[in-house]
Amino acid sequence: MNKLSTHRMLTTVILFTFILQACTISLFDNPLNPGGSTPIAPDVIASPTPQVMAQTNFMVTLPEPLQPNETLAIAVMDEVTGLSLNASQYPMNPRDTITYTAVLPLPYNSVVKYRYVRHSASQVLEDTNSGAAIRYRMQYVAGPSDVQDIIADWGDKSYARPTGKIEGHVFNADTGSALPNILVTAGGVQTLTDSTGRFELEGLPTGTQNLLAYSLDGMYQTFQQGASIAAGSTTPVDLRVKPSQLTNVTFMVSVPPTTVPGVPVRIAGNLLQLGNTFADLQGGVSTIADRMPIMSLQADGRYATTLGLPVGAHIQYKYTLGDGFWNAEYGANGQWNLREFVVSAQEITIQDNVVSWAAGDTSPILFEVTVPPVTPPGDIIYIQLNTFGWMEPIPMWPLGNNRWAYKLYSPLNILGSFSYRYCRNGQCGSADDGDTAGSAPSGRQAGTSILGQDIQDTVNTWKWFENPEPVTLVGTAITPRPGGFLTGVEFQSSYRPNWSYYAPQAFANTQALGANNAVLTPSWTYTSSSPLQFAPVPGQDPLWIDSAIMISQARALGLNVSIFPTPKFAVSSSTFWMNAPRDAQWWLTWFTHYRAFAINYADLAAQTGAQTLILGGDWVSPALPNGKLPDGNPSNALADIDIQWKSVIADVRTHFKGQILWALPYTKSNLETPLNFLQDVDGIYLLWSASLSSNPDATKTDFSNEAGRLLDNEVAPLAAVLGKPLILAVEYPSTTSAANGCISDGLDGCHDWASLNQPYTNTLSESLSLQTQADIYEAMLIAVNSRSWISGFVSRGYYLPAALQDLSTSIHSKPAADILWYWYPRLTGVVK
Repeated sequence: MNKLSTHRMLTTVILFTFILQACTISLFDNPLNPGGSTPIAPDVIASPTPQVMAQTNFMVTLPEPLQPNETLAIAVMDEVTGLSLNASQYPMNPRDTITYTAVLPLPYNSVVKYRYVRHSASQVLEDTNSGAAIRYRMQYVAGPSDVQDIIADWGDKSYARPTGKIEGHVFNADTGSALPNILVTAGGVQTLTDSTGRFELEGLPTGTQNLLAYSLDGMYQTFQQGASIAAGSTTPVDLRVKPSQLTNVTFMVSVPPTTVPGVPVRIAGNLLQLGNTFADLQGGVSTIADRMPIMSLQADGRYATTLGLPVGAHIQYKYTLGDGFWNAEYGANGQWNLREFVVSAQEITIQDNVVSWAAGDTSPILFEVTVPPVTPPGDIIYIQLNTFGWMEPIPMWPLGNNRWAYKLYSPLNILGSFSYRYCRNGQCGSADDGDTAGSAPSGRQAGTSILGQDIQDTVNTWKWFENPEPVTLVGTAITPRPGGFLTGVEFQSSYRPNWSYYAPQAFANTQALGANNAVLTPSWTYTSSSPLQFAPVPGQDPLWIDSAIMISQARALGLNVSIFPTPKFAVSSSTFWMNAPRDAQWWLTWFTHYRAFAINYADLAAQTGAQTLILGGDWVSPALPNGKLPDGNPSNALADIDIQWKSVIADVRTHFKGQILWALPYTKSNLETPLNFLQDVDGIYLLWSASLSSNPDATKTDFSNEAGRLLDNEVAPLAAVLGKPLILAVEYPSTTSAANGCISDGLDGCHDWASLNQPYTNTLSESLSLQTQADIYEAMLIAVNSRSWISGFVSRGYYLPAALQDLSTSIHSKPAADILWYWYPRLTGVVK
């Protein structure tokens, strides 16, 4: 990536960092801008002019004729409100038994999202050839046009048909540099490009497909062309997209007089910087409040904000006191009001008026809640509502003195009775009100009325944070290490789109422990083992820009950053490996995908200034020399697999000049198996969860002695042979049996520690013991203190968004964190 593209990426990072800054507003204060009102754009003061429409003829081929009682419709999607919540459906007319058409007037230069729907006794959506749901197809409306589509499958039927795939890259048309994070779609199949601009679209029906490349933040112009798909073949395509310039757009809005004074008004929209996650979130929504820009209250009672938006971008937006669904604006017709315009090159001010926050004759409900005094002072309380299932939580408004409020205006006209609950930092299902904890609680009950309501609640305890108490520290003689000793915290690879909002506080907590390194674990997801599909999934994996923002936030606090790419699996890693074909061709494909994964994060590290890249991990064990499957059988890995790994490491070094570590799980067999490629890395990141004792009466001294014995007898020989730094990455849960190093699965195996992570489903019979975790940490640090050949210590599994004293391996606000707070600055010599 050249300097111009790097500059564009940094500009975007700065923009998103600004939007994601936490903001709390008192319900009864007027949060005027410190410098007065938002400046009005100097050139033009106007609202968007009515859009010119282009007649677009959609023609679709079905896999088989419809039944006599069935009809077909095209649904134009509203991703701002929610894909399943506000679609507009238009009937299609038959041309023959399997060909249907519809002509729709669509705005010029808009990007339309749509999909096909079959109506019979129920509504059936189309899906892909592999059975995956189609979120939507996309069409760029440059003018009057004909669109030809092919439906591969229906949600209730599957068809055997020939397919092919598209492979290619997306480049900046002006500079030739590769572009990550571009959404590429054809035939309803979607993927995101990696750092080399690479993408794959599998399982496309044969014929001509509309191929479209779309920038999630609008920073590049939309590109589309036809792509011919042949059976069993790969269509190679390189796309070149033009960068867009930014122009200032000022939004100025008048709100209804019934609006509670001073509450935050947000803009929900279809771009990334307007809160769109491009993911299927809880309850069918895609936008979340935490990622939306917050407007400023002006002296005249209006709200305003100025945003830099890309010229030519098609913007759909609405004003809201919640998200795109809850408390979003309504028009004079009583329907959700979705506004749209195309950004012009000229700076403008858009002057809008919100007619109403409500629809129908139901009256708003005011929720007021008092939370426990132990609630961390930086936490934000959220309310989560249940209609079609639990929806995305909404931030409440602080009143002070542990009291919070939220006034619900809409859409009460469609609710009747409903459930709700409270949680901390948006982590409902994890950081819950003790009375409504878990993934599927019944919740508190409420109902709509034509009369206004004021519901007053009290949260008596927070689940997993009932009565937090610090540990009693005992002074220990600690030998300061030479410069360069790593003291770190590794964050969980779990992810939700609002985690970026809470990352700055998590990094500040890390720094306060005396840590000098934040280990981030961004992910892609394996959605299929055959055909092999491995790419980031929005909502489950952090987008490129999300990872870049978190790295910049950590570095701004003086922390070094290590990137440890860690995959997710559609079911589990064990199922993935057991179901994979694992023949020679599959293994070559697997290495091609892992190489792309590693290079993607090598490029991210290089462009954001991260110091270290960590490859490997416990999940790659079947892909190592003498690899074994989870059931203990040989994995049938390639005979030259050591050479494959050496090649991956060599390719990564061409993209990243920093330190490369290999994450090696501690087991005796792993330490004894020769891995020649370890000579090519700069050090070992030893994943340590070793059994320290099975005796329930074992003491801290027993733990330390056993750790020392294992380190001396089994780890030190490897460190001596390699002659490279060894970082001890420690992970133990807060359970009574943590020192066993295993939670038995009843089949001579162990459950993954991650099964204790939030949201925890309480399926394991484990008892909470914060003290056991703290004792193990202190024992491990005592063992490290007397072994100068160990070059660093990392605590693994930190839960980023909220303090929880749960069963997991996270140390966030647990006594084990106090142990690190004492040890880390003394190991590094900051405290003598």
